[in-house]
Amino acid sequence: MKHNILKKTFIGVIAAVIASVGIMVSKVQAATVGFSMSPMKQSIVLNPGETYKTSFSISNPGTSEEDFSYKISIAPFTYTDETTKQTITVENDGYNMIMDWITIDSPITGKIKPNETREIYFSIDVPRTAPAGGQYASIVVSSDDETPSEGMTIKETISMGHSIYAEVTGNTVRQGEFSDVSVPGILLDGPIKGSCVIKNTGNTHGTATYTLQVYPLFSGEEVYSNVEKPDTYVIVPDRSYYNETAWDKTPTVGIFNVVYTAEYEGVKEQVSKLVIKCPIWLMFIIFFAIAAIIIWLFVRARGRKKAKREA
Repeated sequence: MKHNILKKTFIGVIAAVIASVGIMVSKVQAATVGFSMSPMKQSIVLNPGETYKTSFSISNPGTSEEDFSYKISIAPFTYTDETTKQTITVENDGYNMIMDWITIDSPITGKIKPNETREIYFSIDVPRTAPAGGQYASIVVSSDDETPSEGMTIKETISMGHSIYAEVTGNTVRQGEFSDVSVPGILLDGPIKGSCVIKNTGNTHGTATYTLQVYPLFSGEEVYSNVEKPDTYVIVPDRSYYNETAWDKTPTVGIFNVVYTAEYEGVKEQVSKLVIKCPIWLMFIIFFAIAAIIIWLFVRARGRKKAKREA
C-alpha cells in the first residue's frame, strides 16, 4: 500500500512539473515578438548651426498574431569586433556628442498592429560650435511588454538599433594605416584568402574595400574575382578592423597566382603571390615518392659501380 501511495505521489509530481514547463513554454512563446527595421543605418552630412530631419521605419510582420509594443531610446554607437565577436561601444566622448543633439519627434512608445509599418521621425540640432569630423549614435527600438505577469513567466525583450554615421563639415581628416597585408603562399587546408588590418587614424568614418583575384598558374583568365562586388566595411575613427576575403570554392589541389587588394580612402595596398594548395596527405605522398626515387637512383648508381669493378 505504501509503495502504491509513493508511486502515485511521484507520478503526480512529475505530471505537475511537466504541466508547469508546458505553461512556461507557452508563455515564453506568447511573450516572443519580432519586428523589422528599415534602413538599419544611414550616413548623414551635417553643417554646424543647422537642423537635420530624417526618419526610419519599423514593421510588425503580417505573420504576427499580436500587436507589437515598443519603446525608443538613444544609445551610444556600438559595433561587433570581427576577430573577437564582442560588441564594443564607442566610448570617446568627442564622437558621441551627437547623442545630445538628437530629438525623437515621434512618440517614444507605441503599438503596431500585424502587417503595419510605423515611421519614426527624429531631428538632429547641430550646434554652431560642433567640431568637424565623425559623430556616432544609435536609436534603439525595444519591445515593451506592459502586460502584467501572473505566476512564473519568462519574457523575451528584443532590441534593434538604427545606426547613425554622421560627419560634421569642416576640417575633416580621412586617413588610415595598413598592417599585416598578406596572402598565405602554401595552404594545407581551407580556402585561398587575403587579409589585412586597417586602422582609421582620421577624425571621421571611411569605407574600406577589399578584392581578391585568382588566376591559374599558366593562364590570365580569372577563376575567381569579387572585383564587381567587393567586400566593403565602414570603419569609425580610432578603430582597427581586420578583414579576410576568401575564395570559398578553392579546389583541393592547385597552383594559382593570387592578387589581394585593400583600399581605404584612395590609398591601396596590394599583394601578388604564387599560392600552392596541397593537402597534407598529398604532401606525404609526394615526399615519400621523391624519397623512393632518390633511394632507387642511389641503389642503381651503387649497382653500376659494383658492376664496373667486377668487369
